[in-house]
Amino acid sequence: MKARNVNWIGLQTFISREVARMFRVWIQVLVAPWSSALLYIFIFGRIVGARIGLIENVAYIDFVLPGLVMLNLINSSFLHSSSSLYFMRFVKHIEELLVAPLSYLEMIVGFVCGGIIRGLVVGLGVYALALLFTIATIEHFLLFVFYSVSISVIFALLGMLVGLWAKNFEQLSLPSIFLITPLTFLGGMFNSITMMPQKLQFLMRLNPFFYFVDGLRYSMLGISESNLAIGLGLIAVLILTLGWLVWYLFKIGYRIRE
Repeated sequence: MKARNVNWIGLQTFISREVARMFRVWIQVLVAPWSSALLYIFIFGRIVGARIGLIENVAYIDFVLPGLVMLNLINSSFLHSSSSLYFMRFVKHIEELLVAPLSYLEMIVGFVCGGIIRGLVVGLGVYALALLFTIATIEHFLLFVFYSVSISVIFALLGMLVGLWAKNFEQLSLPSIFLITPLTFLGGMFNSITMMPQKLQFLMRLNPFFYFVDGLRYSMLGISESNLAIGLGLIAVLILTLGWLVWYLFKIGYRIRE
């Protein structure tokens, strides 16, 4: 059987729609996270960091910056795909998408690309703001791009799962409040693993967010506290697993053909 050709025009149109949607609410999407990040950088980086001193031979503000960038990458990509998909279900626009000449994979790629673009715009904006307070180096540029994009892909896919699962706007925000934010803060965003008690270090290594933070920190500072191979393997497994699960739910019409 001949493979179906990719509908590049349809896919490009869908991605353009997602990007346009992002910039229609630019204060909420861009200004709000940048303002919060600026406060984090100033308070934790300048005020608290001045009292802490060096961690792993780098200034505290440099040490926490990768975590701040990652937090904004995660939140932005997750919120974009989850809200976009849920809102299409809520106002019944999902039915128009289902009859469009797009495959399930193309639909998923469109949502994910929207999440990636939003995540990168917000994350790079946080990095640019950090330049006001620190040098903010990037030691391994290609790894920085890889981690930034792959983390955005993971949480855009996770956001799609939540967008399919949620029955109301309250449920839409629950994973971010009770799962993503706590695991990020407990994943070494503000501290080195060596600063934790021995028993908590073990639990911290079971937290996948620790490997995300540490990988991005290595790409920016050249400092790693984890086995990078484990982190790369975890990223690959999550992308493949979440991608297949989202595709399967689209295929069976889970909560999009009700």
